[in-house]
Amino acid sequence: MHILLWGVIYILPYFFMDSEHIFYWKFFVRSLSEMLGFMLVFYLNYTLLINKLLYRGKTREFILSNLLLIIATAFLMYYGRDLIEALMPELRVKRRIRPGGNLQRLFLVRNSTSLFLMAGLSVALKMTVRWFEVDSERKELAKAKSEAELQNLKNQINPHFLLNTLNNIYALIEFNPPRAQQAVMDLSKMLRHLLYENNQTYVPLRQEAAFMRNYIALMRIRLSDNVKLTTDISYAEPGNTPISPLIFISLIENAFKHGISGEKPSFIDISLREHPGGKVEFISRNSYFPKTGSDKSGSGIGLELVKKRLELLYPGNYQWKTTIEKDTYTTTLLIDTKKQQHDTQLLDR
Repeated sequence: MHILLWGVIYILPYFFMDSEHIFYWKFFVRSLSEMLGFMLVFYLNYTLLINKLLYRGKTREFILSNLLLIIATAFLMYYGRDLIEALMPELRVKRRIRPGGNLQRLFLVRNSTSLFLMAGLSVALKMTVRWFEVDSERKELAKAKSEAELQNLKNQINPHFLLNTLNNIYALIEFNPPRAQQAVMDLSKMLRHLLYENNQTYVPLRQEAAFMRNYIALMRIRLSDNVKLTTDISYAEPGNTPISPLIFISLIENAFKHGISGEKPSFIDISLREHPGGKVEFISRNSYFPKTGSDKSGSGIGLELVKKRLELLYPGNYQWKTTIEKDTYTTTLLIDTKKQQHDTQLLDR
């Protein structure tokens, strides 16, 4: 940026000169003191005055410092040109001054105006760089905040998930102790996944699918004969599509909580499929037996956490809808993982 700036300032005057030469060295040497004066004002502002005064709210001191700097530099530029012409008489040119004109005053006024423009240009460039830095810091802070919120949500999900599972095992102990023992073993495997394997923001889809199968198997052993449970979990091999861990578990928990009746026939259909283009679709259909106020567990916190995580991880890249029709509750969640990866990469840049 700086090379481009000074390249334009140094080279642009040659386009307005009536000369057969592309580069006129006499003009360059004669104007050397002016160019150095421009750079002095520019970089004293860019590296010192803006940081020490303007950014600290000392606007008056900043203006006064620039005024003194510009006046002093204008005199140095004037006497610098005289020195160059004295050392190299062949560079001297005849100047046409109108009667009563003052060459020194005209020279100082012209250079002072140019120096004020250089000071303004320095502030503009510094502010632009500062804006990009602040914007980058803002994005980093937003990203860190999102990651902290996400970790907090995951920390809430794990106890919530554990509480529901322990309630299921507690109910199982009463009528089938051997199965309860197996459920405890299955739960220990799932806790290993919760504690050690899902600490990342995203995990491979195959890993999350395996966790879902284990969880459904754990829930299956407590079902009575009047409940029909079907699952359809499939993904494109090798199953490396990144997905947020535990994003579907609360939806499955909700199906088991509201889709089972102790007396009436009931059903739960769970489907997870990966479509071409990286779109992952989860569909859960179940018979609907809403809980009463005294019968609720978890107070609906699971679905609220799912909504918050979706907004943090897949903003604008998911579709989630639920319907209740003819005593059937259906929830559909479609996540565009490819688009989310693309948007994340653009944001990181």
